[in-house]
Amino acid sequence: MMTDQEILKHIDHTLLKPFATWQDIQKLCDEAVTYKTASVCIPPAYIKRVHDKYQNDINICTVVGFPLGYCATSAKVAEIEQALADGCNEIDMVVNISDVKNGDYDKVEEEIRTLKKACGNHILKVIIETCFLTEEEKIAMCKAVTNAGADYIKTSTGFGTAGATIEDIRLFKEHIGPNVKMKAAGGVKTKDDLIMFLEAGCDRIGTSSAVGMLQGEQAKGY
Repeated sequence: MMTDQEILKHIDHTLLKPFATWQDIQKLCDEAVTYKTASVCIPPAYIKRVHDKYQNDINICTVVGFPLGYCATSAKVAEIEQALADGCNEIDMVVNISDVKNGDYDKVEEEIRTLKKACGNHILKVIIETCFLTEEEKIAMCKAVTNAGADYIKTSTGFGTAGATIEDIRLFKEHIGPNVKMKAAGGVKTKDDLIMFLEAGCDRIGTSSAVGMLQGEQAKGY
């Protein structure tokens, strides 16, 4: 059985609600420091403030092209450059889902490659929003993420019609390359869920509720 601390090392402690206050963000960050989570995943507007307050006590992750993914690649690159300048270490980007639905997989792959180049040595996680995709499209995204050199494939934004499923993680595992890790987000509701996704091969789980889950609560929302 995994210990709570082993689980927390894989948690991207997340708060991406559009009405999140500075007080909310500080609470998230204080919990992340206390419980030693992998990162905090926060809105881009809060990166600099968090970095200035917490310095190296916290690993900052943010989102790009979030949550719909359909802005121009150049806009996503600009978001990444600003986020890194403000003190962010990890980027969770959303693919252009319309491109995926149109079968323009090469275009999606090229965008991921461009954004990974903008990230440099920083981690890039690619959100493919599984709830909107067919199995064929999910497999194509596994290949695109792998070929483009991204670090992670991620299931969901938490703002779609559904979150991570264990079936999607098993599908990812079958079709991603050896250098790509997996992140589940949305749909992880209990401590048993956390353990199930980690044992299935996820390296990260994005949730706002990990601390509560480990205390026996059921998660609400993202």
